Amino acid sequence: MKFQEQRSSEMQGLAERLQGQRTAMVTMRDNAGLLASRPLTPVEMDSQGALWFMVSRQSLATQFAAGDQPVNVAFSDEGKSLFVSLAGTARLVDDMSRKVALWSTMARPWFSGADDPDLTLLCVQPRNAEIWDGPDSSVMRALAMATSVAAGRPIGLGERESVTVPNAAANTPANASLVANATTPF
Repeated sequence: MKFQEQRSSEMQGLAERLQGQRTAMVTMRDNAGLLASRPLTPVEMDSQGALWFMVSRQSLATQFAAGDQPVNVAFSDEGKSLFVSLAGTARLVDDMSRKVALWSTMARPWFSGADDPDLTLLCVQPRNAEIWDGPDSSVMRALAMATSVAAGRPIGLGERESVTVPNAAANTPANASLVANATTPF
């Protein structure tokens, strides 16, 4: 995934945590109104914090017939004990210049090129990010768990923070704020 420079330190921290994430589970309502998740590969996090995905128009067109849709994007990296959940809205974008800019040969198994008529872009504009970040060493996780069991309360199991994503239209870094204390246990 490509990352553009973010407008606030909180968003830059989120972008740094997402480095190396190759797959996200994207959850939205299906045509029957049920929540449904699908694995998608994010291709970019733009300077507004929006995540961009290449998707099949055919598979998503009916879900977006009414416009923007609520969505959740989840990343999980058990090896680093990092878990991120982004809540926001999604929309389909059919912009040829954007498709060309985001095109990569990694999309070739699904699309013939940036001009493939089935290729469209899914833009997810997060509004809130929940981040759970624990010790990235399995030895440290085991030690923290043993200490927590002995103490009868969570000790060293990780931190949880919540980031409110600035409104993309406002374009001001002051709108990003850290909502929860970074030392809040899972």
